[in-house]
Formats: sequence, C-alpha cells, structure tokens
Amino acid sequence: MMIFTSIYGVVDGLFVSNFAGKTAFAAINLVMPFIMVLGGIGFMIGTGGTALVSKTLGEGQQEEANRYFSMMILFTALLGVLLAVFGVVCMRPVAQFLGATPEMLDDCVRYGRIVIAFTGAFMLQNVFQSFLIAAEKPKLGLAATVAAGVTNMALDALFVAGFRWGIAGAAIATGLSQCVGGLFPLVYFLRPNTSRLRLVKTRLELRPMLNACGNGSSELMSNISSSIVSMLYNFQLLKYIGEDGVSAYGVLMYVQFIFVAIDIGYSIGCAPIISYHYGARNHPELRNLLTKGLKVMGILGIVMTIAAISLSGTLANIFVGYDATLCELTRHAFHLFSFAFLLAGFNIFLSSFFT
Repeated sequence: MMIFTSIYGVVDGLFVSNFAGKTAFAAINLVMPFIMVLGGIGFMIGTGGTALVSKTLGEGQQEEANRYFSMMILFTALLGVLLAVFGVVCMRPVAQFLGATPEMLDDCVRYGRIVIAFTGAFMLQNVFQSFLIAAEKPKLGLAATVAAGVTNMALDALFVAGFRWGIAGAAIATGLSQCVGGLFPLVYFLRPNTSRLRLVKTRLELRPMLNACGNGSSELMSNISSSIVSMLYNFQLLKYIGEDGVSAYGVLMYVQFIFVAIDIGYSIGCAPIISYHYGARNHPELRNLLTKGLKVMGILGIVMTIAAISLSGTLANIFVGYDATLCELTRHAFHLFSFAFLLAGFNIFLSSFFT
C-alpha cells in the first residue's frame, strides 16, 4: 500500500519534469515540504489513533474502540477543511519564504493551492491506511491505494501529456487521486460491512484525541523534521547551484519516497499487531515482533543501498535525461545519498514500535 502511494506521487514529478520542464519541476519540489507537513498531520492521527484503537480492542472493549475510531475520522475531516483553507490563503507568502525565484513563484503558488485544496482527502487517506489494518481489511487498503494510483497516473497522462495543462494538470490529477484514496474507504465504513471496526455516533472528546495525537507525534515530528531539512537544502541549493540543484534534490526525494515506503509499510503493517498484544499484555510476542522487525530493517537497508548505487544512472536518466548536466549532477548525488538507506529503516520501525 505504501509503495503504491509513493509510486503515484513520483509519477507527478516524472510527467512535470519531462513535459513541463525543469523550472516547473523545481517549483513542485520547493513547495512539497509545506504540503507534506499539512498532510502529515493525518499520518499523526492515523498512527496514534490506530495505536489507541488497537490497544482498546486488545483489552476486549469493542464499543469503545468503535467510538474512538469514529471520533478520529470526524476530527480528521474537520481539521482537513481548516488546514486546506489556511494553506490556500498562505501559499504565496510561503512560496516566497521558501525562496521561490520570480520564474518559479507562479508555478509554486498554482501547484500548491490546487493540491492543498484537497488536504482533507489526503489526510483521510493517510488515516485510513493505518485503520484498515486495525480493522483487519489490509487488502481493501491496498485496493483503495492502487485505485488512487491508477487514477493519478491516468490523469497525469491525460492532463499533462495530453491536454498540456502543465503543473496545474499534475496538481488536479494528484488531488482527484487523493479523493479516491480518502473517500473510498470512508464510503466503505459508512455502509454495512464485515470489518472489525464500525463508524458509530460519536462526539469529540479532548482526552483520547490528545492521547492519540501525543502518541502519534513522533511520526509527525519525523515528517516535519524531514520537511524542514528539505527546505534548508533547497535554500542552499538555490543559492549555490540554482534550479538544477533543487531539481536534482527533488529526484533524490522522489526515489527515497519509494525506497523508504517499504520500511514505512512494514512498520504500519506491524503497528496494530504490536498495539493489540500490548493491550493484551502479551510481552513475549512483543519481544518477538521487535527482534524480527530489527532483522528485517537491517536486511532491507543493505539491499536498498546496493540498489540505489546500482540504479543511480538509470533513475537520473528517467527523470532528467533531457539535460546532460543535470543528469550527471543527479547521478553523482545518488552515490552520496544512497548510504542513508542503511539506517533509515531502524529509525522508522523503532518510532512506530514505541508509538
């Protein structure tokens, strides 16, 4: 599920880079950290809320688990609307703050405003990715994600390559695909179904919401910290290399999305199981899950590092092969960056385990 999510996010970059040019591609990469911070709040609610709901299920309290689940979905939808309004209004000053050049500014604002308008759907998609596992419906989560991915790729081909709508076409394709990924599971839970969780009448309660958000804050901080690091890199890259530097760094981030999605997917898949056994006080199984998870992360780290080094030239050529200088810069950056994958999985899995 996470791999498909990252792949269809990468498709935007591929189409924009190859059909709209490197200035538009740099514009997307410049504003993407701000977009990810807003959507990452949904990831916080999803991981923290799923931990709370799964723990409650492990304690045998089905009705309370359903109430908590319904509350988290309601809270996500309301917060998504507020964040969308905030993001759309603030997009131009944010783009200027992030260092957008005059050539990039309009593209930054256009792409950012369109994508951020769909923040509610994006947050619901992030929340349901976790809750569908707790509801014992991981295949449905995969189906929703694949449907969203196919929608995005098809609309990218139509809007960007076919209609030549450029950066606006890519943004609309992304937003509509997020609607598929976020609203399809919502419709499923609103109808009679066979899942472990149900949407029931609920109201917003401060203590469980703070508990869930506090518990999921480590995932939010990971998202925010990586976004801030990206902003700082973009500041410096614009200063010393210009648009080429931002574009090269953007390619690295797109490929990282796919590679790290494997670690995130494993961790999200384990999380409800870990929370359930914690609620049931089954500590031997918790130790077993921890040991196996660390082994898996170690093996994945080695495999992904070797793959990143081996495929650096090919991946650079796919994204920016139309510009020889930019392609060589990106290939060289891959070699330097690839060793980060050795340890990335341990950070992600352990953060999820403690959540």
